[in-house]
Amino acid sequence: MSPKPLLATDRAALILQLVPYLIGKGEVSLDEAAREFEVTPAQMRGMVEKLTVIGLPGEGGFWQMANDLFDIDWDLLDQQDLIVITNSVGLERTPRFTAREAAALLAGLQLAAGLPGVGDSDTVQGLLAKLARGASATPADVIVAPDAVDDVRVTVAEALRRGVAVSFSYTPPERETTTRTVDPVKVHVESGQWYLQGWCHLRQAMRTFHLDRVGEVRLTDIPITHGGERVPDLFEPSETDAVVDVQVRADILPLLAGFLDAQSVSGDGEVRRAQLRVADERSLKRLAARHAGAFEVLAPESARRAAAAWADAGLAQYG
Repeated sequence: MSPKPLLATDRAALILQLVPYLIGKGEVSLDEAAREFEVTPAQMRGMVEKLTVIGLPGEGGFWQMANDLFDIDWDLLDQQDLIVITNSVGLERTPRFTAREAAALLAGLQLAAGLPGVGDSDTVQGLLAKLARGASATPADVIVAPDAVDDVRVTVAEALRRGVAVSFSYTPPERETTTRTVDPVKVHVESGQWYLQGWCHLRQAMRTFHLDRVGEVRLTDIPITHGGERVPDLFEPSETDAVVDVQVRADILPLLAGFLDAQSVSGDGEVRRAQLRVADERSLKRLAARHAGAFEVLAPESARRAAAAWADAGLAQYG
């Protein structure tokens, strides 16, 4: 490697990274450390030697004790080109995570590790190991295992690596199962639920699929061609959403916030009129049943019929 000059700011930044690196290694050759930091062995030797004049300031800003300075094994450095720190200062006083804090962070990392393209990286695996070692006490064992979607996540990760589409059966609530071929783009987790976003060849648009409703997933030999399409926010309204007119009691409006178009609310009495935006107008039947007597579907007629038919079917169960 041809030497390149190191600015003072560059050297300071390297030394800040060098100390924890050397402590973590315990013993490392001069050549290996130089390769890791992309400097020459001579530059690495110079930085290591300068560590011995760095430490904790005493009263008045001067170092007073030998133990206040970093120190290295000079014999190993001079005779075998090995770097070993024999005295480190200050780093042992760094606050450590409690066992509970470490367990919470480990749980989050384990969840992230399940995302295609994330969990298979050395960075996440390295962080998991460091957090487990860096806690003030042994963290509680935390396992995040969404078993129902494991096969889907693994297949999607492989599809992204190969650059091919996936095929699977998809069963929306109370609708017929369809076979979908999808160019996978992202896998999300939201409120403990897993979703796949990708270009659906059947619908010719970006779609979001709840992974609990996905089955028989397999790789195809169809190249991904729409991976660069804009991916909407997870719950962003779609142009295909249905708008339904309803009449509801005012006190349940807050319960409909996830569907409600606030600008559409009209009336000032106990009963209000409003519009709800839903992916499928038939999904309102459960809302109507849950708030029976306080919720009425006004339009479109197909939504009214769906809610009435669902209520009639439920009533028939009582014979």
